Amino acid sequence: MPRLSLDAGNHLAYERRAGKPPTVLFLPGFRSDMEGTKALFLDAACAERGRACLRFDYRGHGRSSGRFEDFTIGQALEDTLAVLDRLVEGPVVLVGSSMGGWVALLAARDRPERLRGLVLVAPAPDFTERLMWRAWDEEKRARLLEEGVIHEPSDYEEPVPITRKLIEDGRRHLLLEAARIPVRCPVHILHGQRDEAVPWELSLELAAKLETPHVTVELVKDGDHRLSEPADLGRLAAALDRILEVAS
Repeated sequence: MPRLSLDAGNHLAYERRAGKPPTVLFLPGFRSDMEGTKALFLDAACAERGRACLRFDYRGHGRSSGRFEDFTIGQALEDTLAVLDRLVEGPVVLVGSSMGGWVALLAARDRPERLRGLVLVAPAPDFTERLMWRAWDEEKRARLLEEGVIHEPSDYEEPVPITRKLIEDGRRHLLLEAARIPVRCPVHILHGQRDEAVPWELSLELAAKLETPHVTVELVKDGDHRLSEPADLGRLAAALDRILEVAS
């Protein structure tokens, strides 16, 4: 598997498919990687369309170097910008899932000249603050500050380590606290109304604050957080086609 070398001996694992621009770059969610259902579906969809596509793993995820316990939102952004700057030529459409939606928004803000559109699936901007820190009781907050890490139960796997570093770094990248978010490319948001991880109302708040006038929010009444059922993947493909039609 190809690797992108970083400082201090680190590397990012990635898979790249040649094709016509703009390149579709997939950004996975928290604790997810480039081998997930949506990532592989997008790769296949791009192959059918002759579209360039790139998938990668953040440090501490999948086949990339690093420990998950050292992971932060800032690091995910650094990794994404390294991929954009060093592996992708020309215009880009970012597809971000959950946390990847937050990272996609940050990358769109930092590389506006490269972005032609965003497709966000159950985007989770500011989740470290909104859905973790503010949702916790005082005992849990105090334990994190004292011990530096707590382990949260997960529906999908073993308990997930949440570090003080993750929470504190997340505060440097908050988007929803501002009146406007400086993203001006077309955006299509998909969000399930049965999402128990990220409230769908968050996507409405996000849409209202984006500077672009070209925002579509598609709510899936029976959709969960993953939106990985066949019908959901069909919606993802349609959203991508819509953005690509505008972007190409």
